[in-house]
Amino acid sequence: MQTQIKTWGNSQGVRLSKEVLQAAAMSIDDVLDIKVSNGMIILVKPFRHKTLEERAAEFDGKHLLDGEYDWGEAVGREVW
Repeated sequence: MQTQIKTWGNSQGVRLSKEVLQAAAMSIDDVLDIKVSNGMIILVKPFRHKTLEERAAEFDGKHLLDGEYDWGEAVGREVW
């Protein structure tokens, strides 16, 4: 796939198709880091920790806190 660099106001821009964004797991309004290396421009989606609300939504109200958890045998100088 090819695209062109175009003037966008006082800057320059490149348009990315919906398919390219989906393949890169990116979407509109995502914040990206820009890196330049060996004549290449690299767009990277920075790692972002999930919010507490996002983490809670993944559980869908199903907490697996039904008692003690077996962490296995003690290792090193741990005391159980």
